Amino acid sequence: QVQLVESGGALVQPGGSLRLSCAASGFTFGLNVMSWYRQGPGKERELVATMNRYGALISYGDSVKGRFTVSRDNAKNTMYLQLNSLKPEDTAVYYCMAVIRDYAYWGQGTQVTVSS
Repeated sequence: QVQLVESGGALVQPGGSLRLSCAASGFTFGLNVMSWYRQGPGKERELVATMNRYGALISYGDSVKGRFTVSRDNAKNTMYLQLNSLKPEDTAVYYCMAVIRDYAYWGQGTQVTVSS
């Protein structure tokens, strides 16, 4: 079955960095568009970044452009999200998502907390 497992979330100070990982299994990862979303406390879930199977087409949410970088390693069935220059408003649960045969699969999420 399809599984998406996020990791790498932590408590970090403002201005710090983290790298999140999303390990995928149960589908042909290299053929799929993959996305990162986040949901902060009291907020709706929002798109962070999307990349195509080759990593050649990337789109980012406006709030993270220039600070976050998405990448993927198809040989490892893993997608990454590098978070730099973190701000308190980046505090959220971060999820990876894959649409497979018109159905959206989500991981369980990983918590990122930005606080001094």
